[in-house]
Amino acid sequence: MSDTLVIIPTYNEKENIEAIIKTVFEQYKKFHILVVDDNSPDGTAAIVDDLILRYSDCLFIEKREGKNGLGTAYIHGFKWAIEKKYDYIIEMDADFSHNPADLVRLYNACESEGADVSIGSRYSKGVNVVNWPMKRVLLSYFASKYVRFITRIPIHDTTAGFVCYKRRVLETINLNNIRFIGYAFQIEMKFKAWKHNFNIKEVSVIFTDRTEGTSKMNEGIIYEALFGVLKMRFKGLR
Repeated sequence: MSDTLVIIPTYNEKENIEAIIKTVFEQYKKFHILVVDDNSPDGTAAIVDDLILRYSDCLFIEKREGKNGLGTAYIHGFKWAIEKKYDYIIEMDADFSHNPADLVRLYNACESEGADVSIGSRYSKGVNVVNWPMKRVLLSYFASKYVRFITRIPIHDTTAGFVCYKRRVLETINLNNIRFIGYAFQIEMKFKAWKHNFNIKEVSVIFTDRTEGTSKMNEGIIYEALFGVLKMRFKGLR
């Protein structure tokens, strides 16, 4: 048994999913993995099903009917993790942009260093991004600066998607009231954790852009984030 669940949402990740699962299981700490698959037409779920035959005690999958957004996939996983009583729940991408070797660092920040939420941060110590086009680096970097300015949240990488939560954080935040499903989902979760006075720690990591598969980023997701933070700030003040 492990006290930590790594949630990996997937949509068309057949090039990456087997490798990322095996690499997570190779870490010196034992992690469990929950894949939340949004009916990937490329057969991602079938690959996971085959791996479950080998890792039946530590690999699980939840299959959803449609492509309903990153935020709803994580919320589905959070509720599953709470029900199963995991103490620590980690968000992680399937495409190796998040280094599995950093999982233990995020876990340790919460388990032994006093954090309630630990963030794999690209921007807490300069800009640690590899293989992104400069336009995307600037967009991501200044989006986090914008969020910090509007909300006053004391976090450098507000849009990071590599995050460890203690279970009590997810139990305290009303997951049914999370409104955003795309890029802004990550901002909203951090904002609500901060408003509940949880201790948030940034752990500096190097983010490497995917080499296999296709990015899910689009302009609609970015606009949701830009305008969504204004709504969060207004509601937070109220």
